[in-house]
Amino acid sequence: MPRKPTASDSSFIVKVSPRGASRLKDGHVWVYRSDIVSADGATPGSVVAVTDHRGQFLGSALYSSSSQIAIRMISHDVVADLPALLRQRVADAISYRQPFVHDTNAYRVIFSEADFLPGLIVDRYSDILSLQILTQAMDSEIVRSTVIAELTERLHPSSIVERVDPRVRQLEELPPRASGLLQGEKTSTVFNMNAVQFKFEALEGQKTGAFLDQRENYAAAVQYAHGEALDAFCYQGGFALHVAPGCAQVCGVDSSRPALEVAEQNAALNHAQLKDKDKEIEWIEANAFDLLKDYSSSGQRYDTIILDPPAFAKSKRDLDAALRGYKELNLRALKMLRPGGILVTCSCSYHVSFSEFIGMLADAARDARRNLRLIEARGQAKDHPILLNIPETAYLKCVVASVT
Repeated sequence: MPRKPTASDSSFIVKVSPRGASRLKDGHVWVYRSDIVSADGATPGSVVAVTDHRGQFLGSALYSSSSQIAIRMISHDVVADLPALLRQRVADAISYRQPFVHDTNAYRVIFSEADFLPGLIVDRYSDILSLQILTQAMDSEIVRSTVIAELTERLHPSSIVERVDPRVRQLEELPPRASGLLQGEKTSTVFNMNAVQFKFEALEGQKTGAFLDQRENYAAAVQYAHGEALDAFCYQGGFALHVAPGCAQVCGVDSSRPALEVAEQNAALNHAQLKDKDKEIEWIEANAFDLLKDYSSSGQRYDTIILDPPAFAKSKRDLDAALRGYKELNLRALKMLRPGGILVTCSCSYHVSFSEFIGMLADAARDARRNLRLIEARGQAKDHPILLNIPETAYLKCVVASVT
């Protein structure tokens, strides 16, 4: 049994409501501000001892004075030495991935709550590490210096880059900070996933630079893609470049010209794999919704269609609109697929559950008067681990289906 905290263990004790305590006892690590009974004197980003309303010790947490998620648990025990705990968590995260991260030198090294380091994201792109800090506690100097030192000692990167989300810093009431180098001088490299090469510019692109959570889904799509293929929302060409060697023709569509320019550069990196193709990958700058509507109406047909849109549901109130958007995309894609065609369709919206996503697909198939056979139901790559008691760690859905 963990002991009750004493004054020497922590300067701050946060007391939570019965509902908050129940949430923690069920295995979640968040307590919302509405369930904080008292947090007398707790400072932004501090380590606090957490008790229930009766004073029973529940563990140690990182405190935020501004976020609706007021505390994020970091240990079931008293944290007497935060730097030592951080070093161990970083080491454990690196070790956890060693058995199953293969055929790539780009992967997620630390995935926030799923690696018991809430508010910290670290991705590896060959010899560059890209880091994101999302909470007051992770932004403290002691945490920053400890994490960077441990990453450097264990992974020996040429550079470490911080990618800043200004909106997150504003919500956490952190001072403005620009994205930039934390260590080293190198900001660009080439990384590979599944023997496909990609260009990486550490201070450009979305989030930390690429969508590493799709790595295993890229490889899965290769097994089924054939004929003429369309990759909608292709970004920098992840799916398109993977399936191109096995397809007669591939078209990638995205609304971002800068993303398509990188996709073209990535295609050039993989020229040797595509040299026997009659045509290079065609990249089209367009709104995918409009293009699918036009192509569907004009009778355009494909053997493989890949849909990997951005998150449509940023919050629970967006759910209905998100499902309508997903249905429209998938309905048009289903109408465009030839018999025996392959649909690879994805959602990265946490607020859209797997059952809701499958239900939307079933409705779209019915309205399109097509039959869908489920081949694979997939999620995020294993380097983005899922904690069963924290449903927010499971967000990516990827369905591979055959159309008749």
